Amino acid sequence: MSKSDSSSEQTPDVGGAPERDEVLSMLEDGLEEAHRKVESGRVYDAENEKVRQGWFRTLGYIAGQYRQLMKDKELEEMNERLERLENAQGIDD
Repeated sequence: MSKSDSSSEQTPDVGGAPERDEVLSMLEDGLEEAHRKVESGRVYDAENEKVRQGWFRTLGYIAGQYRQLMKDKELEEMNERLERLENAQGIDD
């Protein structure tokens, strides 16, 4: 997963909330950690299996959130590109 360092792709900082790229980075870290836990887990007893299943749920949730943020980011970038193209052609809304 690659990260973009371009400041033009970051959302404005509102009230100290993390920017989208920061959240994506945190989600990437969470995905890697959850994946590591799922992959390295050995089942010795029922309690360990419950913990492992929890990591599977966490991995699924984080992946969904990451996907949604990436989709939002791509839509925003496409909208900005469309606006630039319309401005270049002199098209007004």
